[in-house]
Amino acid sequence: MEKKLQALSAFLKEKPFNIILWKFYCKLFNATIPNVQSWISFVKNKSGIEIGGPSGIFSAKNFLPLYSSLKSLDGVNFSNQTIWEGKLYPGENYPYDGRTGFQFIGEGTNLKEIKDDQYDFVLSCNNLEHIANPVKALIEWKRIIKPDGIIILILPRKESNFDHKRSVTTFHHLQQDFEKNINEKDLTHLNEILELHDLKRDVHAGSFENFKRRSEKNFETRSIHHHVFDIALLKEMIDFVGMQTELFYSSPTDHFIAARK
Repeated sequence: MEKKLQALSAFLKEKPFNIILWKFYCKLFNATIPNVQSWISFVKNKSGIEIGGPSGIFSAKNFLPLYSSLKSLDGVNFSNQTIWEGKLYPGENYPYDGRTGFQFIGEGTNLKEIKDDQYDFVLSCNNLEHIANPVKALIEWKRIIKPDGIIILILPRKESNFDHKRSVTTFHHLQQDFEKNINEKDLTHLNEILELHDLKRDVHAGSFENFKRRSEKNFETRSIHHHVFDIALLKEMIDFVGMQTELFYSSPTDHFIAARK
């Protein structure tokens, strides 16, 4: 099954319009990421925190089923109200896999309520691209995990979504954003996004006028993808913050990478 999955994945990476076929295949055969047990071993019977979740991909019978192996999981979201989760409240109500952890409300780049070396791992799925200063975020996430802790990141492949007309961000740009201490009010990439965002692949955005209004209010919505990533860029970031890449994989829809502190 794993060899068939890898062959299909390689084929579909060159054919981005076959994403529906990929998702159907994964659902029909309960396909998981290659070497799935190694990914699970990073978090099995351990306590962690998820930034910007919960995420269906970590649930049972999904591509990277981590939730069922965890000892415990807390979560962080940037606001009491998001366009993905709706109304949120701080406290013991973070939902995952039929269980609950503690829901924090705060910026992913400033987890001031969380002590150093508190968790065994951090999970982040389709979240880092929504953060204006991703290097700062990774450094903060590294701070809150224990020595030898793990960060698992999932980010979208641009070829499979509305970013396919944009170029992958350079590491030099991300480093400059970090050095300038760019914050979440930054709209440096707004014009690029408005010009190149493919609304045909983003049905939830509505009309261009609606998308433009939502994007201009990004500090409230956090809806735009500030940057575009590939595995090479993610490895550069991980190396820059002083971590070691452990595993990585690219499916037709997403990039997956695990880094160790």
